[in-house]
Amino acid sequence: MSVAAPEHTRVHDQGAHAPQAPKPEKAPSILHQPVAVWAIAFACMVSFMGIGLVDPILPAISRELHASPSQTMLLFTSYLIVTSIAMFFSGFISSRLGVKRTLITGLLLIVLFAALAGTAGSVDAIIGFRAGWGLGNALFISTALAAIVGAASGGSGQAIILYEAALGVGMAVGPLAGGALGSISWRMPFFGTAALMAIGLIAIIVLLPKPAAQPTKASLGAGFAALSRPPLLLLSAAALCYNFGFFTLLAYSPYPLEAAAHSAGIEFGAHELGLVFFGWGLALALTSVLAAPRLTRRFGLIPVLTATLALLAACLVTMALGADRLPLLVAAVVVAGLFLGILNTALTEAVMEATDLPRSIASSTYSGVRFLGGAIAPAVSGSIADALGAGGPYWFAAVAILMSIVILVSGHKLLTRVTTPHTTQQEEASAITAGDEV
Repeated sequence: MSVAAPEHTRVHDQGAHAPQAPKPEKAPSILHQPVAVWAIAFACMVSFMGIGLVDPILPAISRELHASPSQTMLLFTSYLIVTSIAMFFSGFISSRLGVKRTLITGLLLIVLFAALAGTAGSVDAIIGFRAGWGLGNALFISTALAAIVGAASGGSGQAIILYEAALGVGMAVGPLAGGALGSISWRMPFFGTAALMAIGLIAIIVLLPKPAAQPTKASLGAGFAALSRPPLLLLSAAALCYNFGFFTLLAYSPYPLEAAAHSAGIEFGAHELGLVFFGWGLALALTSVLAAPRLTRRFGLIPVLTATLALLAACLVTMALGADRLPLLVAAVVVAGLFLGILNTALTEAVMEATDLPRSIASSTYSGVRFLGGAIAPAVSGSIADALGAGGPYWFAAVAILMSIVILVSGHKLLTRVTTPHTTQQEEASAITAGDEV
């Protein structure tokens, strides 16, 4: 007669032979990426360097080419207005040329026009060459994010962090390089950018594989049609006002900084301006990558955006009241970078999730509208300063930031897709990926 095994033995045996639950796979390190991803990220970094590169040399260009501050600030306006317009058509162009050829075309234009700007003999010529540079920049940056997402390992979430890191480092290094090279000659930063972009161009030609499948062709008016989506229109309008404040601070600040230093009897050339805006860009880089994702996951999109915009407005008001005090201006510029980094990342991720549009169309349309705000600010800051004094442009910038808050708060019900905080990075990446696949 067989004897039944004790109950605890049967249970033990069943447990011994029961299938084990699979262990969750460890997420790959963000640093373990294909070489092609690093090539794109390097080119992205240099592209964003071009935005702040001219900042430290604006006063030098004014002096050596006998141009007014209003004229030299048009170096930002021509660059950004062309970038803004071209963004609306970049989806149409890239869907015909493909990602790799669009990247290469954009980089070729940047190399060409950056080098030509270094040879210019008048401020009007530089303004024109910066416009051509803006066209190349639009083609490149509108496609770079999609290229990184397609080539990166670890999902869309890590790809976005890499892209934002490249943006932040470029924003930080641009003014530093502009200041260092600009202390030799105002022409050197343009030649330096052309050389670095040529390296990025060669790297992408050699290292980025050609996509196996052709992208779905977008219509000529797809960028404008995207604005019929209320969530995207809302975020774009808020970003237009926000970027007015952003580029008032970036393009106009070198002049009150130099004037305040002169009044205090301090030498403040391109090198010193480069160091100030390096601090600004470093602060922007740190918060865009480290702080913004954590804050939005914990507190939600709208609370983070409105609180950070309010802090930025307060910073601009402080600059308006103390536009003749060098230590205050320097500190305020750097502190503002902390807020700008959070806002850049939070708004970009919101745009990616707010609609079911393809990422390339949503991103290009949003960028087209927000860069328009950036183009307007340098064009009017000089006239405002002439009429209202050195603090005038900062007052206008603060009002624009407050308008951005009003837009977001009044239309927050349109952003239901993005107002619920993601509890984990995996959920955030999944949500962004889901948006890509629609």
